[in-house]
Amino acid sequence: MRVLLVGAGGVGGAITRIAARRPFFEAMVVADYDPDRAEKAVAALGGDARFTAEQVDAGDEAAVARLLQWHRCDVLLNATDPRFVMPLFRAARAAGAAYLDMAMSLSRPHAERPYEECGVKLGDEQFAQAADWEKEGLLAVVGMGVEPGLSDVFARYAADELFDEIEEIGIRDGANLTVDGYDFAPSFSIWTTIEECLNPPVVYESGKGWFTTEPFSEPEVFDFPEGIGPVECVNVEHEEVLLVPRWVDARRVTFKYGLGREFVETLRTLHLLGLDRTDPVTVPGPDGPVKVSPRDVVAACLPDPATLGERMHGKTCAGTWVRGVKDGRPREVYLYHVVDNQWSMAEYGSQAVVWQTAINPVVALELIATGAWSGAGVLGPEAFPARPFLDLLTDYGSPWGMREQ
Repeated sequence: MRVLLVGAGGVGGAITRIAARRPFFEAMVVADYDPDRAEKAVAALGGDARFTAEQVDAGDEAAVARLLQWHRCDVLLNATDPRFVMPLFRAARAAGAAYLDMAMSLSRPHAERPYEECGVKLGDEQFAQAADWEKEGLLAVVGMGVEPGLSDVFARYAADELFDEIEEIGIRDGANLTVDGYDFAPSFSIWTTIEECLNPPVVYESGKGWFTTEPFSEPEVFDFPEGIGPVECVNVEHEEVLLVPRWVDARRVTFKYGLGREFVETLRTLHLLGLDRTDPVTVPGPDGPVKVSPRDVVAACLPDPATLGERMHGKTCAGTWVRGVKDGRPREVYLYHVVDNQWSMAEYGSQAVVWQTAINPVVALELIATGAWSGAGVLGPEAFPARPFLDLLTDYGSPWGMREQ
């Protein structure tokens, strides 16, 4: 397998460190808009000849397709932010390569009823091309990070091995991470965090389908394992709600994020001030008026999450809560994956949140390389058998857990 990795930031850098320990691929080309960042990611691997660095603009479909063909890459792994999903998705198909991402094409709220009806949903643009990918015999695995990704694998596993009927699947994400020296320092891309948290959350119910609700709705306190403890979680827009019902039979699907009240209030303030907007505004500059995106300004003012590992303490937990019936009896479980920042920094030099995101696409690539996962079209993680993934994740030295509720 020959891989083009686009994006050498926090997650991309963690992907290279994880992949370097595995023998399943022949080559990995690490490409970024910033050539120095790509070079540093490769240099950190101690001379592994399988890795090379390239410069590419993720928004330039033709350039990405040429790079795929020049290096004879079988698959494009997208480690950029969601703005670049569609150009990279199209570039992979144009080059005849498989595609894998960790976040899907962006949504657009309903113009008139944003908190009742879906407009353009996450992934709609990709799924609209599914027939073309299938006809051409090409595989696109979408939403294959940790959330979405591992959380979806947990949903498939629950349906296949733990339940006869599923009443509800709820993705629940929480952490007790702190960052020394910062009152507000998101552990993941603030651009993506704003997108997820301030868009109308989507809920799925059988018979009703997908619908939206108010941001931060339905607060609940969820008790997370391995010492993290109770965290208040709220509805947030996320890919799992759009993916799980396509392959898993469940009466209700939700995603709730353990943001904490202070984080929620900060996001609400950004929204009130218009600082979550992506459309450029004109501001004075030393050489005249300059157009800038308010959200990009917010991101530029905050520390790069990839650099926070040495200051970060605590654990992060991604998991899938499932309620239903097994052998005629009610059952409720929480399938989860916990990463301790101290461990991930010592073992890989990557902070916990980006490392937890990065390991899952590498596991998926290995399953595709060995043929354990195969197919054509645009498929979510739920479309594949879960057990091989979970077994290989454990083999990577990162076991998962299950708690009966």
